[in-house]
Amino acid sequence: MSSLERRWYPLTAAEPRSRRGGARVVRKKGAVDPLTGPRLALAGRVVTMDDAFTVKTRAIVYIDHGIIVAVQDRMQPAPAGFEDVVPVETRGTIFPGLIELHNHLSYNALPLWSPVPKLFQHRGQWPDHPDYRKLISGPMRVVGEYRDAHGKPALLGPLVRYVECKCLLGGVTTSQGIMLSSNAGVQRFYRGIVRNVERTDDPDLSEALGRIADVDAKDARAFLARLKKEDSCLLLHLSEGVTRSDQVDSIARRHFLALEVAPDEWAINDRFAGIHSAGLLPEDFDVLAQRGGSIVWSPLSNLLLYGDTARVDVAKRAGVRIGLGSDWSPSGSKNLLGELKVAWLYSQHALGGLFSARELVSMVTREAAAILKWQASLGTLDAGKRADLVVIDGSTGDPYEALIKAKETSIRLVMINGIARYGMPGLMNAFGPVGESIRVGGRLRRLFLEHESADPDVASVSLRTARTVLRKAFRDLPKLARELEKPKKLERAALDAPRPVIWSLALEEIQDTGIEQRPRLPFNGPRDFTGPDHAAVRAAASPLSTILQPITLDPLTVADDQGFLAEIAKQPNVPEPVRIGLAQLY
Repeated sequence: MSSLERRWYPLTAAEPRSRRGGARVVRKKGAVDPLTGPRLALAGRVVTMDDAFTVKTRAIVYIDHGIIVAVQDRMQPAPAGFEDVVPVETRGTIFPGLIELHNHLSYNALPLWSPVPKLFQHRGQWPDHPDYRKLISGPMRVVGEYRDAHGKPALLGPLVRYVECKCLLGGVTTSQGIMLSSNAGVQRFYRGIVRNVERTDDPDLSEALGRIADVDAKDARAFLARLKKEDSCLLLHLSEGVTRSDQVDSIARRHFLALEVAPDEWAINDRFAGIHSAGLLPEDFDVLAQRGGSIVWSPLSNLLLYGDTARVDVAKRAGVRIGLGSDWSPSGSKNLLGELKVAWLYSQHALGGLFSARELVSMVTREAAAILKWQASLGTLDAGKRADLVVIDGSTGDPYEALIKAKETSIRLVMINGIARYGMPGLMNAFGPVGESIRVGGRLRRLFLEHESADPDVASVSLRTARTVLRKAFRDLPKLARELEKPKKLERAALDAPRPVIWSLALEEIQDTGIEQRPRLPFNGPRDFTGPDHAAVRAAASPLSTILQPITLDPLTVADDQGFLAEIAKQPNVPEPVRIGLAQLY
């Protein structure tokens, strides 16, 4: 027995649960288990993203128990134990799986807000626009709260299945989770196929904090104390908005300045990652760099809403580590593959080609893993790392530009923890799973979604079912809202009867869960959008049934959304080279 076979492999959000306390679990026929499954070998061009940025033109990736055993040139002898393993020819280029550091997944069934009605200055403005409740928060409240005849959430399972598949079809193997809250005050995350940075179930992958207890979000010193206790990354929405060079006191920037606990003492360290950071001035990036902080860049969402984005050129010069995130579908890319294209266009046309293709690919692989403190386990294709990878068409030319310019139909395979989860039928068959057939841009693909530790409300839902259910719900939004508004019939129950736990989505600015999803430290100035007056305005608003209209379920890919690129081209706040150039990259 090899050392890999003797090793205990912690469960991850991407692994089937086959061991618990040493006991074996009987597995369903056809399920894939990296603990007991066969060794695997994939052949193709391999972009390792290691410290030397090694690219192996003709190589083989050897995988056992969900772990990469070796990445070798094709002519080298196979590692011990792989002598009889026939490599699967991918006929493509193999990259580490894409790691997304910012995405409000629960909103990713909603279509693009098109056109964005005005140029906003900061994050406190657009949630107050009438369109926001009609197109974004209202539909999501219905999705989160609607129940079936038995009182169970009717739309959460389909929603989770849909948005997770949306990640897979864009090559994403890690993203942020969907938060749930219950009427008992308990909180949990859905665990699924794609890795969840906030719930990993793996001691080698420290869980990032994307939500912070209210008490820690209201005081900079308390926040600093919390930050010092953490071993993992803390992802904090930071300075969403714009700040002119002569505008040192913008509302967006004040949220950054609130992190200063005392002169030259900041609630920032190497575990801190500021999402957006669009309102930061050059001197602010110096503060971040001196204390080891990072940022998460979401260029399309920033450009759509604010007509500008983070000063990533300044961040790069200061030495600030940068990750990438697509934010959400109402004002962002459909997936991380699309966000890479926007970042490339912005770099080429607004920053004079500041970032090379390799640097941008690093933002969604090795740099993202480093921000999460996961670099020992993910982000590169090295021996000992988790077998998360994505394969795209072609094996010639610059591999980094090839990934940035790849279409969704160019993705040949997505593997998470050594399990083939999505890809071309031939490759999926070669690795065992049959799965569900779908078409992407007219091309046949397969999804393998079986996952024994998945939430039972999600595990039973196919992508086909999820799409059918959500399409109908989105067509019937006014009707569903009216049903939610009906007075609930009260039934007498025994005094000692337990109150059933009902799960619902914890949605931004929609309900109070005691957890800040967009934490804001206080500052002196105009009211913050998270204040009680904002809640009072919402409470006094018209019933949802009177303002909601049927909406379209956002297609899973750009390849299957005929109007997406045309809508981007009409967005008034996006610079012309981006809004016009994006179509050329598809």
